Formats: sequence, structure tokens, C-alpha cells
Amino acid sequence: MRLFVSVDLPSDICESIEELQSRFEPAGGLRFTDPHQSHVTLKFLGDVPTSRVPAVVEGIDSAITTAHVDPFDATVAGLGVFPEIEYIRVLWVGFSTGGEQLTHLARAVETALTDRGFEEADHEFTPHVTFARMAHAGGKDLVQRLVTEEQPELGTFTVEEVCLTESTLGDTGPEYETVERFSLS
Repeated sequence: MRLFVSVDLPSDICESIEELQSRFEPAGGLRFTDPHQSHVTLKFLGDVPTSRVPAVVEGIDSAITTAHVDPFDATVAGLGVFPEIEYIRVLWVGFSTGGEQLTHLARAVETALTDRGFEEADHEFTPHVTFARMAHAGGKDLVQRLVTEEQPELGTFTVEEVCLTESTLGDTGPEYETVERFSLS
């Protein structure tokens, strides 16, 4: 099973992400994510044998308990790119509120799962929602201008749970299915 730990976005925020994507459509070279599957990845696990799923569930449950994060509001706002504005591979929207709690949850999940033998992340966590990937630099100038000049606010939602999500790769892109939900309350 190809798994990751996520915070899923509600449908109204997903619709706002779809509207945001439309502003970037004139730029060539972008592959947009499915806005209706928008989420924050707290930890990507990759291929996990079914026999190890109970350890993942135990680890996430432990992380939620030790993080002591109650449900909180998060405002999806602002734009960014990875790795840098001169060499764009990923376009994302960030958080003006709730980012600190998302980071705290991600660190707790990271610790709990690496303690259970899962590979440590090779980068620092940045709370974000990927909305596009740059396949080639055809529209780089427009993308750079939009990312630099626009600071959209897409809405606020209450984060009440963390999900263990399975990703199945298909011809039209990945399909996500929630394996288990973990309540913050």
C-alpha cells in the first residue's frame, strides 16, 4: 500500500483551489493536481507492506496523543514554490493561521513513525497544499509573476482530524482513499 498521513481540506476550500488553478492556466508547462483531493501531507510513507499498517496506525494514534493539539482553525492563504522561485518544480498555497499546529502535528507524526522504523523525512516540514507541478519552464515568467504578486486567501476551516491515506497511481493521476481517521478531540 502506498500511504501518507494527511489533513484533508473541506470541499469549499477545494473549490477555491480549483479557482486558483484557473488563474495559472495560461501558463504553459503546469500539471495541476485534482483540487477535490487537496490535502496537507504531514508525512509521506511510500510503499508499506500490509503487515506494517498496524504499526503505522499505532504510531499516528500515539502522535496525536502526545502532540496535545486540540481542533484548531487554519486559514489557507499565500503562494509559494519548491525548491525556489528561479527553479520551480512545485506550486503551493500555504497557511496564514494554523501552520504552527500543522507543523507540531507533522513533527509528532514524524517522531512516532521513525521510532517505529519508518524512514525519516529528508526535508523540513512546510505546511502547504500542492496545487500544481511544473513539467517544463514554458510558462515560468507568468508563474513567477503570479506567485510574487498574488497572495490569495482561500478560506478558513477547522482541523479536527488526521487521516491515514492510501494513494493508488492510475492513468489519470493518483486516487486517494482514507484508510483510517484520527480525531484531535
